[in-house]
Amino acid sequence: MQQDTLLTAGQQLTASPQITANESSDAETVIIDTGCANLSSVRFAFERLGAKVLVTDDKAKIKAAKRVVLPGVGTAGVAMASLHEKGLVELIQGLTQPVLGVCLGMQMLAAISKERGGKGQDCECLGIIPTDICELDTQLLKAESLPLPHMGWNQLKLTTNSQGANSPNVHPLFAGIEDGSYVYFVHSYRAPLSEFTLAECTYGEGFSAAIGKGNFMGVQFHPEKSAAVGAQILRNFLQMDELQMNEALMNEALQGSSADGQAGVNKADQ
Repeated sequence: MQQDTLLTAGQQLTASPQITANESSDAETVIIDTGCANLSSVRFAFERLGAKVLVTDDKAKIKAAKRVVLPGVGTAGVAMASLHEKGLVELIQGLTQPVLGVCLGMQMLAAISKERGGKGQDCECLGIIPTDICELDTQLLKAESLPLPHMGWNQLKLTTNSQGANSPNVHPLFAGIEDGSYVYFVHSYRAPLSEFTLAECTYGEGFSAAIGKGNFMGVQFHPEKSAAVGAQILRNFLQMDELQMNEALMNEALQGSSADGQAGVNKADQ
């Protein structure tokens, strides 16, 4: 059954399935009700920023949103099963507005998760960002006496190959965030470093603290638990819209074409 919760600054968080179309249309940011995520802390974080946020699994409202958040806790298999049951997989795959995956939500953007959850095969995810999710290297963790899961504050290193960047260094999601900033993690599985890495972190090994492709982006850490840094990241996301993302991606494509052309010229001169 579909339930919507509309949140505005100063309101108590309550389930409100009676919300009217006019009220829900005021919320430009939709948090997908995955049916298995702990949504409260994410909702509170957006509410503290004064945002109107609608929590729903209604397909029309998700598709019409200016921006979409895909949260998640627990195991990939359970979360993906919930998305399939709600008929949301193809809808999410086809979204064109900015989409932010948080923690497990980020992992669900990947192709496959090795988190089998007692099953005999890997979990097929949304397949939006071509990377696989694997467990943190237990041998490396053991060698450095680091516990699993990775839990607590750790530093971000912003990468220089960020897609949709206004500059070669910073993805719009990390505007105003200093390299080396601390954010809060709780996880045992990770995305490896790749061309889709927006920010990285080290815990026994280097891994993707954030990944992105096109209008889709995800963070492994919990911005809602990451104090001022997390609030700034969520604020950056709230300022995104489809037009801004398209312009940023087009600018990067032009920069990439220019760089490739210059490389060709340089090679011809050699």
